[in-house]
Amino acid sequence: MTLINLSTNQLTNYSLHLADNTLLLAQRNAEWCGHGPVLEQDIAITNISLDLLGQSRNFYQYAAALINQSSNQPGNEVTEDSLAYLRTEREYKNLLLVELPNGDWSQTMLKLYLFSQFQYLLMEQLIKCGDHQLAAIAEKSLKEISYHVRWSSEWVIRLGDGTEESHQRMLNALENLWSYTGEFFIPADYELGLADVGSLKETWLKKVNSVLQEATLQFPSAGEKQEPPIFMHTGGKQGIHTEHLGFILSDLQYLQRTYPGAKW
Repeated sequence: MTLINLSTNQLTNYSLHLADNTLLLAQRNAEWCGHGPVLEQDIAITNISLDLLGQSRNFYQYAAALINQSSNQPGNEVTEDSLAYLRTEREYKNLLLVELPNGDWSQTMLKLYLFSQFQYLLMEQLIKCGDHQLAAIAEKSLKEISYHVRWSSEWVIRLGDGTEESHQRMLNALENLWSYTGEFFIPADYELGLADVGSLKETWLKKVNSVLQEATLQFPSAGEKQEPPIFMHTGGKQGIHTEHLGFILSDLQYLQRTYPGAKW
């Protein structure tokens, strides 16, 4: 993909979008630390949280560098910390899916799988984008995301094709989360010229369908042909969020807002 006439503002907003996605999903997954079903899986999801946090740091650092380069206010530079901890809800550009509460283990696993499968395809595309820094971060992230896809999909299959209760829980998770996936493929203005998210939809649906079939779960794609069709929630990319984002930011940002510039 060739980079054509992209402004610093567009690159900044897109970097923030990518950073916000992984930061909030890292925060949600980290809520399982000490509460996982067994120790090994508790450690696994905590490590995945750290992977996502590392990805968010890379994108925030790039966004901060872009902002500082275009600013003429020396001594008032933004940092990865200020971007993560000192922005308001409407300034966050993350997908709605990642801010949703964890629910039970099945919902957490399905949410992680649906996002990770999309993220993997997106990073593959970004490697070919014309911005070298975004391409480098994407390439560095792919190995981690590959593991996230494999690990979460195995859980989706294990629970979907497990007991009657685990199967029902996965059905409930699918019903709760599917209507937040349409936003993946609707481009925001700042994505244009950097990523073609619409072109990823068919491949993503095929891969998700394969996992759901193995999990003996009904694939919701028919919803687009139903009357009425499945309603897809949108707005996160433009800063319009669910009520849940305010609560998660209260936890995430409390220390920095209460004790500005605190270090340890």
